[in-house]
Amino acid sequence: MTSDSPGARLFNAMSNVLRRPAMRPVTRAISGLHSLAYRLTGGKAQNPKYPTMLLTVTGRKTGKSRTLPLIYIEDGGRFVIAAAYSGSDTDPVWWLNLKANPAAQVQVRGVTVPVEAAEAKADEREELWRRLVQMYPYFADYETRTTRQIPVIVLTPASTNCWERCRR
Repeated sequence: MTSDSPGARLFNAMSNVLRRPAMRPVTRAISGLHSLAYRLTGGKAQNPKYPTMLLTVTGRKTGKSRTLPLIYIEDGGRFVIAAAYSGSDTDPVWWLNLKANPAAQVQVRGVTVPVEAAEAKADEREELWRRLVQMYPYFADYETRTTRQIPVIVLTPASTNCWERCRR
């Protein structure tokens, strides 16, 4: 879908509305519904074009677990996500939480895996970003909306055994 197609214009307009602070309760509710559907179906109720995981992080202020659905790509036994936040000029809260405590969990295809998060650096980031945009073209639009470089995060499973369970 090109950024000037009717579908892309509608998606961009919705993204702009949902990024507003007053809409946070709505975006939390939508995220909660996505997470619930994911859990109830073991990840089968997702668009197969966009692989989705549930990422659980620890709140840096509250210490509470926070779970949200994110699209991802696989890279040599690792999961790769982007802190795009629909092109907002601020980082998403989940990324701030991960920076404060990089230990997290992902649920992929119904399997929960402990992971360690790290921001991709320089050349690796560029290659991973290219692959993310190839899979999810809206990321390219997000990049044009923001003054920040969108962080690309690599989630490395605690053990290869965990990863193998997800691949089944």
